[in-house]
Amino acid sequence: MSDLDTLVTCWLTLPDVADQLGTDVAHARQLVRDRQVLAVRRGENNALMVPADFVQEGRVLKGLPGTLTLLADGRYSDEEALRWLFTPDDTLPGSPVEALRANRGTEVRRRAQALAF
Repeated sequence: MSDLDTLVTCWLTLPDVADQLGTDVAHARQLVRDRQVLAVRRGENNALMVPADFVQEGRVLKGLPGTLTLLADGRYSDEEALRWLFTPDDTLPGSPVEALRANRGTEVRRRAQALAF
């Protein structure tokens, strides 16, 4: 998972996610179970961690849940989806997650949908 360490520079624990969303940890866990956000186990204590870019202005990043569904439909694993979301793409420009943060979700979802075929 070392390439994820290079691609994703800031991670949040589930309590941090809950705090940023103004909710409790149980709701943050539910967001992971419902694939509204992705979490991977990291660190010495093997804690579930969410990329900080998945939370914006106290909410789950707009367009992220739909994009994650499209990537799952394309049989991407969670780690593969994270790699795709954070890998720079000169044609966007920037990474898909940067495009989502800039409210360019339609193009990101179009590309994610194309991956399924």
